[in-house]
Amino acid sequence: MNSYYNTEELIKKFPVQNPTTVQKGLEERIQNRLLTGFENWNRGFKAWKKWGNILYTQDSIYNVHGARLSLSQYQKAMDIILSQTTVLMGDFHNMLICGEFTAIFYDMKTKVGDMLIPGTVMEFVKFKEYGTILGTRVVEGWGSTKDVSYDSMAIYQGENEKKEQEEQNKYNLNYQIPDQKDLKLKYPVKYSSEYIDTSIANQYIDIILKGFDEWNNGINYYIEWINEGYDNDALNYGLNGEKRTMTEYKEAMQKLSEETIIEKLYFDNILIRDNWAAIHYRYRSENKQTNEKYVGDRMQFLKFELKENGYKIVASWIS
Repeated sequence: MNSYYNTEELIKKFPVQNPTTVQKGLEERIQNRLLTGFENWNRGFKAWKKWGNILYTQDSIYNVHGARLSLSQYQKAMDIILSQTTVLMGDFHNMLICGEFTAIFYDMKTKVGDMLIPGTVMEFVKFKEYGTILGTRVVEGWGSTKDVSYDSMAIYQGENEKKEQEEQNKYNLNYQIPDQKDLKLKYPVKYSSEYIDTSIANQYIDIILKGFDEWNNGINYYIEWINEGYDNDALNYGLNGEKRTMTEYKEAMQKLSEETIIEKLYFDNILIRDNWAAIHYRYRSENKQTNEKYVGDRMQFLKFELKENGYKIVASWIS
């Protein structure tokens, strides 16, 4: 299936629970590519691989569970994985499209034996308009964050991908947070984004950056920021949709800080559309007992609402 004109049909099949503005032109074409990608994935590996000749270029990169893969390596990994199990794409929770970048959060089901196990996935994708013949295609994607599946995906890497991965890990392991009072300079964003309403976007960004800085200042400062940045009735959704009240979230963060030193470093993306933000950031951690160091990334969707004393976070989903 390949058409820019079937969005209305596909969005009924894969509805977006929290729809946001999609601007005409490139953003509409990206929206269609995402929906068509889901449709072709659910038709089976052969259909998805054929679709890959339209969605990607030979230079496209996909980071799967943190492992950097070329297109051929990504396809080989999916061929093996999907020959052993069935993975079905479901509804979207979110689809934020800001210029060339998009962030998506969606349901999926994995078939194990006769059971369908539900789950959720977050992705960030960079697209590019290649012109009339090639159309809109993926430059690079980040499917889920670095997690326990990293090693099983890294076996598909080639030497170039391994080298770039090692260089990135080394960079993050030795990264020095700039000594800056201006938080936009202290926590830079690697990829710039386009915002419809810059004034509102900057207010969201200020809240996000303050949370970053207070986390790095210490857990007590961070909990104070939670009281300031989150609405009292907000919910924080952890991995696999685990719901936590603000009290439970604070307790979980307090326990985490007792076990691990975590520094939030910088952002790959901050995407903002309407009352939603999607962020992708890098962090460095150290186990207090073993002194083992680790670098990883996190993806998060945040919903904002205007309250009496300014914008507040009313819900958060993290991966």
